[in-house]
Amino acid sequence: MRLPEVERGDSLRNRALIRIISMVLGTRLPDAARVAFYHKGFVGSALGAWTQDAMRGPSQWSVAERELMAAMVARWNSCPFCIGAHRAIAVRGMDKAVVDACLTDYHTAPISAPLRATLAFLETMTLRPGELRAAHAEAAMAAGVSRHQLTDAAAVAALFNIITRYANALDFAIPSDAGFDKAAGMMLKRGYA
Repeated sequence: MRLPEVERGDSLRNRALIRIISMVLGTRLPDAARVAFYHKGFVGSALGAWTQDAMRGPSQWSVAERELMAAMVARWNSCPFCIGAHRAIAVRGMDKAVVDACLTDYHTAPISAPLRATLAFLETMTLRPGELRAAHAEAAMAAGVSRHQLTDAAAVAALFNIITRYANALDFAIPSDAGFDKAAGMMLKRGYA
């Protein structure tokens, strides 16, 4: 259920910002951004800072790899908005065919062994968290994933296990591919905070 205040903005200032940004983008401002304007206590500065750090902060993973991880968590959580949004950003830094192959089946996609092992860890973390054990982390590190990389990937997965659920709960509208692409350009330029 989408609250009217999320759709249009909960204050005169936020309504104006939503309209101006939509005009500049040339498309409807995506619901993820609309929620960020809505009641700062719901999706406020703490979540924005965490997202910015996980997705754009220093990491041995590229921005595109972290965006792919977010898209994979969205796939496992059946969140069409987040799949589309994060796929659109990932393809700006990775080959589109590789991203799409991962989203179809990362086990057979043409990706590095460390990335594949990390996605296996994240899949267990997302779909079967009660089964996650030290052996899963050890398997990823045996494939060449550093402890730092695994920590960074786990932060991405934890974050998007939250975000995908509220995106589905609030029934985020699904933009066209062109809309996702425009938003991807904005996200790469401005970040998440």
